[in-house]
Amino acid sequence: MPTNTIATSQRWQRLMPLVFVTYSLAYLDRSNYSIGVAGGLKHDLGLDASASALLGALFFVGYFLFQIPAAHYAENKSVSRLIFWTVLLWGVLAAAQGVIPTLWLLMVDRFLLGVVEAAVLPAMLIFLTHWFSRSERGRANTFLILGNPITVMWLSAVSGYLIAATSWRWMFIFEGAPAIIWAFVFRILVADRPRDAGWLAASELHDIESRLAAEQEDLQPVHGGYREALASRNVLVLSAQYLLWSIGVYGFVFWLPSILKTARDNGIGLIGLLSAAPYALAAIAMLVASRYSDRSGNRREFVWPFLLAGAVLFTASVLLGTGHYWVSYGLLFLTAGCIYAPYGPYFALIPEFLPQSVSGAAMALVNSAGAVGGFVGAYVVGWLQGSFGNGAAYTFMAIALFASAVLMFGVRTRGRRGVDVEPRPLRRERTA
Repeated sequence: MPTNTIATSQRWQRLMPLVFVTYSLAYLDRSNYSIGVAGGLKHDLGLDASASALLGALFFVGYFLFQIPAAHYAENKSVSRLIFWTVLLWGVLAAAQGVIPTLWLLMVDRFLLGVVEAAVLPAMLIFLTHWFSRSERGRANTFLILGNPITVMWLSAVSGYLIAATSWRWMFIFEGAPAIIWAFVFRILVADRPRDAGWLAASELHDIESRLAAEQEDLQPVHGGYREALASRNVLVLSAQYLLWSIGVYGFVFWLPSILKTARDNGIGLIGLLSAAPYALAAIAMLVASRYSDRSGNRREFVWPFLLAGAVLFTASVLLGTGHYWVSYGLLFLTAGCIYAPYGPYFALIPEFLPQSVSGAAMALVNSAGAVGGFVGAYVVGWLQGSFGNGAAYTFMAIALFASAVLMFGVRTRGRRGVDVEPRPLRRERTA
């Protein structure tokens, strides 16, 4: 679909706000932990650097274990039903972080929060493959994943001042409650596929169903099912690559507030604002990269250059040292744009070389590897920052991002055109 028709598409107008809000709430309830740590949780619970990092990382253990089962259910049963229950449960578990009195119960809660949120990204990516064609998918994925940087942007500012006005416990309660309400909104408004949506115009329904069917015919069938798809070269390379990329991303997201606070003794409110600003650039970079990726049909070339630039910026921050706070902050500001920009093109890759029956599980495996990277990023970066200082944390993230950029050259692409596969009857009519 050409870019200028998006504004008139019922699919875009109705579904993009819904997927954006859903992923925004998910990211809010997984990422406000870092603000809570900087705002008193670590002190009040008497945690050392290792215990604090472990609490942040436990989320990713549960998140890793349930990716593929969630993708299988979403593809074969119902996305809307799955998302309803996971959103409802994660709202309860996220709010519970504010009332749990002991460390071990908080550890259990963080693990379970990862379990219920495991369904969100693979299920929503599968959902988008049911509704948007190849030349739309980079932008559709970006509108979904924009919930990540935009949520971090405002939560960093709002959460900091919310803690200052109340406490870190009330921050968790206030920010967990909206998900409970949103679960019912999503269930009412979302249909699993275009043919199930009574609100979609017949002309748009025919157009998108025809394009999606033609795209599936253009793909090589996978006769070995999940086993063959998950063991394929591209999926294994992308899994290793996403693990390394996620080390950089989650190390950045989880520990930026603490890094900024240790580098200079600013108040939690200002730290929240400084932590928020880089994500505005990240959101802009994601929109621009996905737009040009959809136009060109290239995916890989809109991933590795950004990750390489992120590695260089982290390295420059290390070389600069601790005596130049604002210059170092400027480098981190640019780093956010680089490490977030490729998400839309990246998750459009797999459905372009695997059919729909197995692409969801493949995306889940890649995202599971990202959960391992998230664990490492949350735990190791936090431990390095607390034990050896910001330079060690930056260096570790830079190495991971550099390796992730290099691994993208191991992905074999088919060089598809950046246009939709048109339904055959329409093509014959056009050439007649």
